[in-house]
Amino acid sequence: MVILETARLTLRPFREEDVDLLAELMANPDFMRFSLGPKTREQTAAFLENVIDWHRTGSPSLFAVVIRSDHVLVGYCGFLHQEVDGEKEIEIGYRLHPDYWNRGIATEAARKVRDHAFGDLKLPRVISLIHPDNVASRRVSEKIGMLFERQTVFKGFPTLVFALRREQGLAKRGA
Repeated sequence: MVILETARLTLRPFREEDVDLLAELMANPDFMRFSLGPKTREQTAAFLENVIDWHRTGSPSLFAVVIRSDHVLVGYCGFLHQEVDGEKEIEIGYRLHPDYWNRGIATEAARKVRDHAFGDLKLPRVISLIHPDNVASRRVSEKIGMLFERQTVFKGFPTLVFALRREQGLAKRGA
């Protein structure tokens, strides 16, 4: 089982017993602001099942973001499997409970996931899909070295595609 750690965070695989905490997060309109909106418990359970299946089959997957000091699950960061403009892509995605915004936690988690993507998983490329109005997410992607690639429409919404290739990501490890 892959567990990643930073100074403040533990990034661990999701477990079935996380469904209630994740459902509470995914029902929060602020947590889900730049997506397709809040999710029901049933929708969250289906989402979590996919995430756990990715992990079980060895595919890149999402990690639960847990604050090390108090063991509180505050969101997720990791890999989502997307199809963008007809191409299969691995996205670094991240979401945190609003109480944990503006503390550098998303950047800390995303940086660790980026290093895992290129150093351990040897992925050739990762992307992040960001709504144009989501300035905070854009800043996180830029802080981990991702570069704006293009604008597209994803799931019916205007979307900015940020990307990073393995060679670039390896050069930024630890930064």
